[in-house]
Amino acid sequence: MPGLTIDLLPIWTFIIGLGVFFYVLLDGFDLGVGILFGFAPDERARALVMNSIAPIWDGNETWLILGGVALLAVFPLAYAIIIPAVYFPLLIMLLALTFRGVAFEFRFKNPRIRRFWERGFCVGSGVAAFAQGMVLGTFIQGYEVTDRAYSGSELDWLRPFPIVIGIAVMFGYALLGAGWLILKTEGGLQVWARRLGRRSFWGVLAAIAIVSAWTPLMHPEIARRWFSTPNIFFLWPVPLFTVLVAWIEWRALSGEFTDPVPFIGAFGLFVVSYTGVIVSLWPMIVPFHYTIWDAASSSSTQAFLLLGTLFFLPIIIMYSAWSYWVFRGKVRGDIGYHS
Repeated sequence: MPGLTIDLLPIWTFIIGLGVFFYVLLDGFDLGVGILFGFAPDERARALVMNSIAPIWDGNETWLILGGVALLAVFPLAYAIIIPAVYFPLLIMLLALTFRGVAFEFRFKNPRIRRFWERGFCVGSGVAAFAQGMVLGTFIQGYEVTDRAYSGSELDWLRPFPIVIGIAVMFGYALLGAGWLILKTEGGLQVWARRLGRRSFWGVLAAIAIVSAWTPLMHPEIARRWFSTPNIFFLWPVPLFTVLVAWIEWRALSGEFTDPVPFIGAFGLFVVSYTGVIVSLWPMIVPFHYTIWDAASSSSTQAFLLLGTLFFLPIIIMYSAWSYWVFRGKVRGDIGYHS
């Protein structure tokens, strides 16, 4: 029909949200493995932990690039406000990811100071995870905006709420990493991963409880969304499902289910947490100032970029899936990444 237009913003929001979620899940578990790596009991265990992610760890960061570029192209106003607000934690994250990658390679190439690079890999993973949590916490906390530009302090990300979210993300990634190691290892190393997974699990539960209580107190708009009628009747399954997934995850970490279930359970906790953020903020992309429609680029720009994205996105998904399929199964000491 003449004059008929299609709103592409929900599609783009889904693509960006999917990219961010895949990054959190995929790079999250290998950052979690890196955090746990520093607590491995001996050299053989450290080698197996490293080999469990060696074939796939660097490809996981593809999703970070997709999310950042799409945000710039489709929501330029949001990009112009968000990036200045979180410039320093983003810089810290990128530096940590870079140092982590260097430490990963040099651990194999420079055995004389291997312990230095091993500690660097652990610290880089933890700092990157914490910085990502600070970015998320600052986003949920909201930004000071004047005349369509960020007008807050360059240190707003150092407030208590983003710090708590940073710690929460570290525990969440460690739980994902423990689930991955349970899936990929066996014997004593798997027992060790289950033990650290249970410790991380309690950190995740505490973080979910604190953030769930703190966020509505910090933002009356979010409190009204969750607790006003009739919303409360539609949203009660979210906390109920969270309790159910947490119960399954705890039993799985205790060895009551098959090896893949702890990783799936940790994934489920991230899904319900991600859902909670969406419910709290949708359709805001700059809380609490601009919706996705307020911050969007022109329709022609969205359409042009969508053509290329819909071509390359399935390729990225298929390549990633194929990589995980090729390197499926338990990791062993006689195969893996060697110098």
